[in-house]
Amino acid sequence: MHRFLIVIETAGGNFSAYSPDLPGCVATGATREETERRMYEAIQLHVEGLIEDNQPVPASTSFAEYVVVPAYT
Repeated sequence: MHRFLIVIETAGGNFSAYSPDLPGCVATGATREETERRMYEAIQLHVEGLIEDNQPVPASTSFAEYVVVPAYT
């Protein structure tokens, strides 16, 4: 089993997603949920392709954290 961080961003009227550990593996969708589902499918295909091509599946090294800073007015 592989585990990858994905980042979902708003992109105008839709959403886009990518994984920092899988360059070039991206997805878009009309909703956040659709984008997450499509990104899951894109990662599955990406990993399957790597395996079929006898390429290593990269280890996930990315992580995310929120940082809270005071609001200045």
